[in-house]
Amino acid sequence: VQLQASGGGLVQAGGSLRLSCAAVGIDFGINDMGWYRQAPGKQREFVAIITSGGTSEYTDSVKGRFTISKDVAKNTVYLDMSSLKPEDTAVYYCNAHSTLDGFTWGQGTLVTVSS
Repeated sequence: VQLQASGGGLVQAGGSLRLSCAAVGIDFGINDMGWYRQAPGKQREFVAIITSGGTSEYTDSVKGRFTISKDVAKNTVYLDMSSLKPEDTAVYYCNAHSTLDGFTWGQGTLVTVSS
């Protein structure tokens, strides 16, 4: 079971990035897939989730700017981020959750937004 996040980088404020999370051994049919982030000196926080049934939710600060999606055939979850702000700077982590397997976390990918 593995989650591999990628796509982070340095972007100017107002720019866009797409994060990807490739899942190995994760059944998208029973797992909710989420993105979290941890800014320097802060606790990890929820960003977005897409349930096994396809419903998505977002934290208020990213609504209208971020979109979570999944490609079941590729076993990959995406986070499309636009209108990025310096306060979006963080290490972004993907995770999977099911009542059967509990939580699985991937390694993070760093997003830096310059002003």
